[in-house]
Amino acid sequence: MAGPRPLQPHRPLNRSLIAAGIMLVVASLAVYGGSGVLRVRALQQEIQQQERELATLRAQTEKLTATIDKLRHDPAYIEKLAREDLGYVKEGETVLKFPATKPR
Repeated sequence: MAGPRPLQPHRPLNRSLIAAGIMLVVASLAVYGGSGVLRVRALQQEIQQQERELATLRAQTEKLTATIDKLRHDPAYIEKLAREDLGYVKEGETVLKFPATKPR
């Protein structure tokens, strides 16, 4: 069995070796890290845009759901639509039509 080895004095690192290592890390970050950061930023912007679109679609869904509910359960709303959109009138009503005026 070998006995304990004596401690060897610590050799100082060569400054050029440290500088080369730092340059290697900087070069790696410049090549790979920059595009990664840009990709993450682009994805974050896309997420924000998709969230805005989602909020708009949810608001439209709520509005359409309310309209569907009125169409199913509100006879007054159906009558209003029939009068406005289809030009329906009740029996005995008189309809007055005026010529459209041109905007000035």
